Amino acid sequence: MKPIVQISLDLTNITEALEVAHIAVEAGVDWIEAGTPLLLGEGLHAVAALRRAFPHHPIVADLKTMDGGYLEAEMMAKAGATHVVVMGVAHPATIRAVVRAARDYGIQVMGDIMAAPDPVACAMMLERNGVDYILVHTSFDERGEDPARSPYDHLQAVVAAVSVPVQAVGGLTIEQAAEMPKLGAPLVVVGAPLVIDKQEFKPSTNKDELKAVLERLVRQVKAAAES
Repeated sequence: MKPIVQISLDLTNITEALEVAHIAVEAGVDWIEAGTPLLLGEGLHAVAALRRAFPHHPIVADLKTMDGGYLEAEMMAKAGATHVVVMGVAHPATIRAVVRAARDYGIQVMGDIMAAPDPVACAMMLERNGVDYILVHTSFDERGEDPARSPYDHLQAVVAAVSVPVQAVGGLTIEQAAEMPKLGAPLVVVGAPLVIDKQEFKPSTNKDELKAVLERLVRQVKAAAES
């Protein structure tokens, strides 16, 4: 697939999320993600607000679903999400329930391998159970305790093991994110390192800089696809 640039709105209220989303869309970002902090703070209302503001953009709801898979996916689809996230460490029945709901409501499923004891086996299991994308995800807390950890730890092996598109998430710099399509991960996501000041889940205070950085990322990713 052609590379996609996605902004993860790892914020805690709709007002700030919409502000950042507008900047991102002006910069050329393709997909908008309602990050987990935003869903915890505002629920499906955040997804509905993003859908009203951006009627033509794909919207990812980062639910990190662990149970109640069909209902959670159904609720987000009805609110306007086009993609939902299920955890690979969930019971396979939950993964299948999310996939079933996605098929019923015409959306897609992203399977997150974060915290899986065997990331490659988890990715393959997710693919067998019908997910549309694999997320190679190194968690915020894990990186907090061990800054050396990153998606690079498992990316190459996962890309080689699955046939569905892959996204790498967690602690990547803008430069690293721009390189992801060359490494077999065409879904380029940028989030916490860019839109969060320090350790607080608040938007970057420099809006012009935010837009400029996003525009540069979009150019780099699109240029790599054409080269």
